Amino acid sequence: MNATRAVLPRRKLPIGLQTLSEIRSGGCYYVDKTAQIIDLVDSGKCFFLSRPRRFGKSLLVDTMKALFEGEQALFTGLAAETRWDWSRRHPVIRISFGGGVVSSEAGLVQRIQHGLRGNFRALGLARADDIPFDDVAGHLADLIERAHAASGQQAVVLVDEYDKPILDNITEPATARLMREGLRNLYSVLKEMDAHLKFVFLTGVSQFSKGSLFSGLNNLRDITLDPHYSALCGYTEHDVDTVFAPELPGLDREQIRRWYNGYNWGGTSVYNPFDVLLLFQNRQFQPYWFETGTPTFLVRLLTERGFHTPDLSRLHGSLTLLSSFDVDRIEPEALLFQAGYLTLHGVTEPLPGQQVYTLGYPNREVEASLNAALLYGHGVPERPSFDTRIRLVEVLRQGDTAALRELFHAFFASIPNDWYRNNPIARFEGYWASIFYSHFAALGLDIVVEDATNRGRIDMTVLFAGAVWLFEFKVVELVPEGRALAQIRSRGYADKYRARGEPIHLIGVEFSRTDRNIVGFEVETLA
Repeated sequence: MNATRAVLPRRKLPIGLQTLSEIRSGGCYYVDKTAQIIDLVDSGKCFFLSRPRRFGKSLLVDTMKALFEGEQALFTGLAAETRWDWSRRHPVIRISFGGGVVSSEAGLVQRIQHGLRGNFRALGLARADDIPFDDVAGHLADLIERAHAASGQQAVVLVDEYDKPILDNITEPATARLMREGLRNLYSVLKEMDAHLKFVFLTGVSQFSKGSLFSGLNNLRDITLDPHYSALCGYTEHDVDTVFAPELPGLDREQIRRWYNGYNWGGTSVYNPFDVLLLFQNRQFQPYWFETGTPTFLVRLLTERGFHTPDLSRLHGSLTLLSSFDVDRIEPEALLFQAGYLTLHGVTEPLPGQQVYTLGYPNREVEASLNAALLYGHGVPERPSFDTRIRLVEVLRQGDTAALRELFHAFFASIPNDWYRNNPIARFEGYWASIFYSHFAALGLDIVVEDATNRGRIDMTVLFAGAVWLFEFKVVELVPEGRALAQIRSRGYADKYRARGEPIHLIGVEFSRTDRNIVGFEVETLA
């Protein structure tokens, strides 16, 4: 007799909910992270975690707060129910910069003081009268010390969106520096209050160096790339298949994986919760997460630096580079990684202590949406770019190589000359290939950049609609004309894909800086 699997009832989707009590009492789905939280608490005292926006950081902080405050009823059936010591409660100080935008030094002081007043009231404590109003460090120290004395238990400090006042002003460096100094003054208290603290947890998007923002806080442990806590925020494959099993019927499971999974910080890969919940609500695949925050600053930075767009699918960097973020030093790789547009794909160690981190897109949502945004940043008007992409799908399905050349020749011709004169990005060798590549990537197609073979690397491979497209790009001012297709032939790039039994299109694309267009487009199709 075949065993039948029990059908779980559908529950409410916790869209926009960041409070554990609302989720648990409201009959919502909940993914249990309490085992990892307890592991963290048992392993030390002072921690920092960087994760992209809308990844469940605020819910994580609220769950920690509920644990330390001993709200046992909220954890029935969860790992913490039997693992946590419910006999001891700690006063919790929660500071959040998540709401609103602060754009001045005075505004930051007011925001901090407002948050501290709320904590004094919540803990039933009175503030010292002899500390000046604008001395936020003094008031935080007073709050921690009084909380410890009144309860007899060391205090817990939880800081959510610790870096938001800086990031909100990142395009105005002078203001961002004021925000940084003001926050450094506040966080410096945590070191001197160590004897009064049981646990400290700070979370946000960026990884500011300890020297710039956490000066002296030597015991702060950064768990951003700790494999054990890679899934501390986000949903795992197992979570999607079990907790959200009632939502899966009617949706393509592999498509869910391709679109939204893939974020990784050295351990288990996860889905962005925001994407998953809105997919289950709307039953349509859309770039939900990407659309909540257009990366204007990032696009401008990549454009100014002449970043070769195809490189985004496979970047290499050191741990120092990935964590190097400050007002006066913003590396594109660090910003891409910390903001969630690239994720960890692997780590190698060519020499002891010299780890090399490989980054790439986490999923189709990010790859397609970011490349569409980058096209606009590269001087491509949005409407012509969109029309070109729609036509590109049709051309690829028909296998029409002549139409492909006409499509891109007309497209490059549509970019105004004034744009070239006013934007230095067009002077970079990789500009033309970046534009070409990003049109394909913005469609979410199956693309391999620098596709390795036993005789070299193919610039770009596209697998779509039962055909293989192999592209080699050259700039004629740098390499004589006619070399692009010749390289594909001479190095036998097609051999890697012959076993698929599909048509293989070999395409050599040659650009000219002078003509600002395609001047060579040679094709050979292998049946």
